[in-house]
Amino acid sequence: MDQTTPLLLVPGLASSARIYAPVVPALWRLGPVMIANHIRDDSMPAIAARILGEAPPRFALAGHSMGGYIALEIMRQAPERVAKLALINTQARPDTPEATARRRGLMERARRGELRAIREESFPELVHPSRRDDADILTLVHAQDEDVGVEGYLRQQAAIIARVDSRPTLAAIKCPTLVLTGDADNTIPNAFSKEMAAGIAGARLVILDRCGHLPQPEQPEATARALTEWLAS
Repeated sequence: MDQTTPLLLVPGLASSARIYAPVVPALWRLGPVMIANHIRDDSMPAIAARILGEAPPRFALAGHSMGGYIALEIMRQAPERVAKLALINTQARPDTPEATARRRGLMERARRGELRAIREESFPELVHPSRRDDADILTLVHAQDEDVGVEGYLRQQAAIIARVDSRPTLAAIKCPTLVLTGDADNTIPNAFSKEMAAGIAGARLVILDRCGHLPQPEQPEATARALTEWLAS
């Protein structure tokens, strides 16, 4: 990557800039790094449009989980502005009816002040089994809950529920693309990453060992290595 080309990182659901903290120092060596704010709107098109309005004219783009959904929407709205694309522990598929029903239940709980409890309960499924007692990562998760807040979380869930199927537009992606996932992601199975990589011409698929849905804090060195190789290629 040209060192004048900024890197724009998009966090996931109930995540903030903190999720990228373990890998930013390595990425920063290759050029400017920005982290998008994705908590202010309640639809993918609106979130993407606002991010594009605040972004540099041209940039490399990486999105984690929900951030990947946003990245795919950015690719529909302004593909000419994206120099490179990284899709991290995400998928191109829309919500299933079952997933939507579950999300609506979580939204009701969040309105009742249970966001912290929701995240606590989901933590064992977010990480590799070897990380289920990792107090540092759990602390990170809760800090991000505070960053995003209940209203931000509700807007994010609404946007996720209404997102479109991105599979039909994968073939239109022409920029160098990295698809990164973990071997034990129970939140978004890596079969969906394989599907995306197969649908994007020339995409590179990387599956990290002993890694769940949060590769940045779970496997920071391997994640940074994959991203720096993508940026430098």
